[in-house]
Amino acid sequence: MRLVFAGTPEFARVALQALLAAGHDVPLVLTQPDRPAGRGLKLTPSPVKQAALDAGIPVAQPRSLRLDGRYPEDAAQAQAQLQDAAPEVMVVAAYGLILPDWTLALPPRGCLNIHASLLPRWRGAAPIQRAIEAGDTVTGVTIMQMDHGLDTGDMLLEHRVPIGAEDTAAQLHDALAAAGAQAIVQALRALEAGNLPARPQPAEGVTYAAKLDKAEAVLDLNLPAAILARRVRAFNPVPGATLRLPGLADPVKVWRAQPLQASVAAAPGTVLRAGPDGIDIATGDGILRVLELQKAGGKRQPADVFVRGWQPEV
Repeated sequence: MRLVFAGTPEFARVALQALLAAGHDVPLVLTQPDRPAGRGLKLTPSPVKQAALDAGIPVAQPRSLRLDGRYPEDAAQAQAQLQDAAPEVMVVAAYGLILPDWTLALPPRGCLNIHASLLPRWRGAAPIQRAIEAGDTVTGVTIMQMDHGLDTGDMLLEHRVPIGAEDTAAQLHDALAAAGAQAIVQALRALEAGNLPARPQPAEGVTYAAKLDKAEAVLDLNLPAAILARRVRAFNPVPGATLRLPGLADPVKVWRAQPLQASVAAAPGTVLRAGPDGIDIATGDGILRVLELQKAGGKRQPADVFVRGWQPEV
């Protein structure tokens, strides 16, 4: 099929390359403008832009698609490019810009979105992280017909993905990116054959995956250890969970931790033990055993290495 692809991060790059490998005609790719990255803050193309350039596909990077918005010239230029591309369908994956009415109406077969959850659970910006944080044991990807709402369109196809007990957001991201790529190829094959029925999302079970806030990364040790361990996994790698340890001026990042069910008389935040097995910290319910952590400006270290250079008062 002839399609325009709109996406920005690695999750979307995997889908774009799968569509190209499946033989679809992609005359235009939309992605976010280049952003500063790295220590030198050099303008860096998105993963989707780099994949498009590698494939020789023209790229548009409007700051907005709203003709009546802050950047009407960007939107008008993108509109002309989309009209020239004349896509049958538009595929969207983690693009990062709102699609206005004119965009949704342009492709005759509509705009299909690859969303990283089993809708209607976890509509919104951070479905991968929120699923882990909530303790979900299964998630997936939904191919959805886009409409005016926030991830409210009719569902076309689902792929389920289990969440392992130790899965981080990075690991689940990779699994869902692969599932999303497979699902969109399957969905377009069915659409082309006229066999892609749509069904409305149920009213029950709607949850919203709010965008991550850096303030959430600070672990509140008054919470139960089980919740804290899930947050460590959910915020790995971004924004990275943090806590303060006695004797250290700056917070440390926590990359791996596990909850221990035990009765603790000590106040939350008390370091109970620090040794080869990890750093055990009292919480509001149970013990959080920190297994891998990182000092500010340092490298990630397993706890047994970390404690050799740290002498806490236990």
